[in-house]
Amino acid sequence: MKIECPQCRKVYDIPDERLPDKQTFSFSCPACKGMITVNGPGEKAGDLPKGEALKKQILRKLTALPAMPQTVMKARNIMSNERSSFDQLARALETDQAIASKLLRLSNSSYYGMRGKIASIQHASVVLGFKTLKEIITLAGSSSLLANKLEGYGLDAGDLWQHSLGAAFAAKLIARKKCPELAEDAFVAGLIHDCGKLVLDEAILERKGLFERVLANGAHSFLKAEKTILGFDHPEMAYALCKSWNIPESLGTAIRYHHAPSRSGNDRMTFIVHIADALAMMSGLGAGIDAMAYEMDPKAMAAVGLGEEDLPSIMAQMVESVIQVTDA
Repeated sequence: MKIECPQCRKVYDIPDERLPDKQTFSFSCPACKGMITVNGPGEKAGDLPKGEALKKQILRKLTALPAMPQTVMKARNIMSNERSSFDQLARALETDQAIASKLLRLSNSSYYGMRGKIASIQHASVVLGFKTLKEIITLAGSSSLLANKLEGYGLDAGDLWQHSLGAAFAAKLIARKKCPELAEDAFVAGLIHDCGKLVLDEAILERKGLFERVLANGAHSFLKAEKTILGFDHPEMAYALCKSWNIPESLGTAIRYHHAPSRSGNDRMTFIVHIADALAMMSGLGAGIDAMAYEMDPKAMAAVGLGEEDLPSIMAQMVESVIQVTDA
């Protein structure tokens, strides 16, 4: 049987008689030391696609995934035009009652300090201003995407939404503290950093037995198990999804490398989202089975200019912000 390492792509030719029948096992690649998982000759999961074949199959299905609501994209475009008016924005939002109702609910959350005071889109536009409203619109548009149950990742309905909110608020807090000009983009990147899980969950669930066996000894993180079993991971799929949504490349880079920020070319926003994701995990916000063996890049804190003494305050504000928004 020819076996290819998913990390370095080196191919090994191992005689079938040396492979345990109907068993899955892992070994360290002699070339790059990465883990290779092998299905025995009788393993049914071995018939499932992997690597580029699986990725192409998933990408073909992307059209079936709910797109970022067109109303949200239209509203963000209006707000990017300096000549736009509050009336134009209000008219665009009112064409989508689902988005409009979510926007009003979020606007009235205690987080934005307007609990029970915002009665209409026009009122929200005037009182909150474009910058804050743009943030709320993004929240309203992503909430329906991130609220579903993801069995493959062990996430109940609402868990991914809660975790994404935590990462978004933590990213904004860190950016405001160290890179104020990145605060708005860091918030959006933190909010949708795990969107790859939306399209990978079905594949994870189909290979549940393989994941359980690879993770059984505790040597693998869930991210490494994804790479070993699928041939790619959820940040890679998230990047592909961002491209389909026409998300700016600067945000796409932060999302693509949020688990490996050192590979981003020392991009500060990527390090910010990486730390924010870790803080949300550490706080238990929507943590699924992929929180096992979570690793923070040892260079991350220094890259952003954060000290250990900064973390308790950021975590406390992050958790409080999530509570205030979800209590709306």
